[in-house]
Amino acid sequence: MAESAIQSAAVADARTFNHKSSKKRARLRRQMYLAQMVSFILDAAILFLYSLNGTIPAFASAWYLAAGVGWTAITLILSEMHFNDRFQDHYLTVPQSLGSIGIQLAAIYFIPQVGFYFACIVFVVLGFGALRMSARQTGIVWAYAAIGLTSIFTLTHQPIAMPMESFAERHLTLLCFVTALGRCAFTGLYGASLREALYKRGNELKVAHAKIEELAHIDELTGVLNRRYILRGLNDEMARAQRAGTPCAVAILDIDFFKRINDGYGHPTGDEVLRGFAITLAANMRSIDKLGRYGGEEFLVVMPLGSKDQALSAMDQLRQIISELDWNSISDELRVTFSAGIAQVRPNDAPEDILARADAALYKAKDAGRNRVMTS
Repeated sequence: MAESAIQSAAVADARTFNHKSSKKRARLRRQMYLAQMVSFILDAAILFLYSLNGTIPAFASAWYLAAGVGWTAITLILSEMHFNDRFQDHYLTVPQSLGSIGIQLAAIYFIPQVGFYFACIVFVVLGFGALRMSARQTGIVWAYAAIGLTSIFTLTHQPIAMPMESFAERHLTLLCFVTALGRCAFTGLYGASLREALYKRGNELKVAHAKIEELAHIDELTGVLNRRYILRGLNDEMARAQRAGTPCAVAILDIDFFKRINDGYGHPTGDEVLRGFAITLAANMRSIDKLGRYGGEEFLVVMPLGSKDQALSAMDQLRQIISELDWNSISDELRVTFSAGIAQVRPNDAPEDILARADAALYKAKDAGRNRVMTS
């Protein structure tokens, strides 16, 4: 029953996340398509000025506006219907680029008097799309544009040009190239924003990875190192001590009569005791010492640069601190103590050797009445 509820909650969370992610993607696409629509309207306005000057036919501006705005409207409607979300590239960059380039190629053919301007726009479209396309996709779009331009330039006799004869035409041509440069600048800014977003995302992933790494080291209940990583720490410190000839001590701690605490106060209280015990130990140890949960109510402490006598003194001090802890928030009668066994690393020790000696010392402490520290 509980498991089913957890699974239902997880499914609901996943659906909520997917819905929010889909809405965010649709909003970003909407902004891009609206910017593209503005670009087509701007070009249509320039063509209208050319038509007023008599350079091109009157229908050219209306045709270009209908084609550009119509194509963008179709892609926008599909985006709002979340059709794009079915694909890995939710911007549908390749179809979008092919459609826009197709309109520019048609404009070069049907409005050759200002054909070079639309050839410039082909470069802008390809450059903008390449920011989101793979090398293969970019190659496909480039080939499409190259074949289209080749066909127009070699298979037709259209007089593709830019009018420069009158004062008005020269300034309209200037306007064409200034707006093309503006779109190039916009492409650069868009690329910079993508790089910034990727950099930010990369940093977020690094933080998340570091958090995952940290969680992989930590015992979830007590917040100290888990068994795997405290044993890895033991291996590292033993190797360092044996290599450098420096002392290193190991202690195994066991909470006295912990089963009675669980049985008498319940497992939630037992968990609180384990947490409080671990926090107190960690707060009163040297920064170079390593503390980990060895298993159940047992903890392992690795003390580099510490002799057996120094470790005995440190553990006895910790034992006294733990025995004096106030547990009145749980029960006026609750008292917590621990027993510990200490062993010192020898030149030819393996990890299992020193753990066996520390464990033997721990059992000596228990046999002697508990709430004490013994050495092997």
